[in-house]
Amino acid sequence: MRAPRLKLRLCGRVFKHSCSPVGVRALSDQVLPKAATSGASDTVSDHLLYTPEHLALKESLRKIIDQEINPHVDQWEAEGQFPAHKVFKLLGNAGFLGVNKPVEYGGLGLDFSYSMAVSEELGNIRCGGIPMAIGVQTDMATPALARFGSEELKQQFLRPSIAGDVVACLGVSEVGAGSDVSSIATKAVKDGEEYVINGGKMWTTNGAQADWMCLLANTGDGPPHRNKSLICLPMNLPGVHIARKIEKLGMRSSDTAEVFFDDVRVPRKNIIGQEGLGFTYQMLQFQEERLWAAANTLAMLDNIIQETIQYTRQRKIFKQPVLYHQWVRFRLAELQTEVELLRSLVHRATALYVKGNDVTKLASMAKLKGGRLAREVSDSCLQFWGGMGFTSDLLVSRFYRDGRLISIGGGADEVMLEIICKYMDTLPRK
Repeated sequence: MRAPRLKLRLCGRVFKHSCSPVGVRALSDQVLPKAATSGASDTVSDHLLYTPEHLALKESLRKIIDQEINPHVDQWEAEGQFPAHKVFKLLGNAGFLGVNKPVEYGGLGLDFSYSMAVSEELGNIRCGGIPMAIGVQTDMATPALARFGSEELKQQFLRPSIAGDVVACLGVSEVGAGSDVSSIATKAVKDGEEYVINGGKMWTTNGAQADWMCLLANTGDGPPHRNKSLICLPMNLPGVHIARKIEKLGMRSSDTAEVFFDDVRVPRKNIIGQEGLGFTYQMLQFQEERLWAAANTLAMLDNIIQETIQYTRQRKIFKQPVLYHQWVRFRLAELQTEVELLRSLVHRATALYVKGNDVTKLASMAKLKGGRLAREVSDSCLQFWGGMGFTSDLLVSRFYRDGRLISIGGGADEVMLEIICKYMDTLPRK
């Protein structure tokens, strides 16, 4: 049986290769000499997880980031929104919105480690909002659809999402149900061959620009973990109201909306998988979502530390560079050590996950540590910038605002701790 053929759209060219080791080596011979030497700390010898193919993927994405995204970030931050359709189409054309999605729907068909490589590279975008919006499209709104959706739904919603022709959002959180997903109140009631949806969603990333929503709603009156379903909801249907665009402390270039549903009618065939299994589907994809979030912080943490080193080398206090003070360089060394520890945890969890293991505990640990380290690094480094750090146009001050969300969104720190305690068998007995 022949191995499936895949396409990698890298560095402006399309490479076809087989999933066999021979095919992978052939690809590396074509594209990797540059990728392997593009940076002192980003070579194959530095990675236990990434191969030459991963690095080629990262290099190709980095060119798009440097040429098409970063030059506009300051403008989009000031405007409070980036052009999602334009940016997603650019990424979709290059293959970055379906790295680990099936080839038959336009994806690259690669394993999850490649998606993590993309997540890490997206951390080089000079704000947190745009990577987060991309992550919603690739690793939050579409995984359950790709895994459990019908052929019709995949053609209607997954294929154009991978191509970047549409923008997706995830409708889970509500005013009274953030980290506690089981408490959502939005209902989808059967009426013939349709669901009639009433309720609302809060903190919806991409909500103001989205073409469709992966909606979690109550479709029955049973136990809260078995009465919910995921539904593909077109955002242009009558009764879908964007109540407001939410102004936030950080993540300013990412539009976040409050959405209401007033007797919205959706065909029952728009349900993803089986009715009543929506909560289960949502929990399954949290492993990928939380690993993705932790990986996405790594490059930003590295960049903040490096830019702080450069600045403290130039900035003088008491007639010598700030970096020459032992406390400053020791603190930066401690922070870089913490980043490397997080990187090792993320890569280990990813390698285990790709092999089919349950990494819920490790993913929760990585998410917890990523959020806390985002705060620790940005706060410590901002201090070393002095008054400059308190201005709004520096990367360190922007990440000080943006990174605060990591400990809240996708499951708060306290929820991660409860999950870790469950796997450690330290929860109180009922």
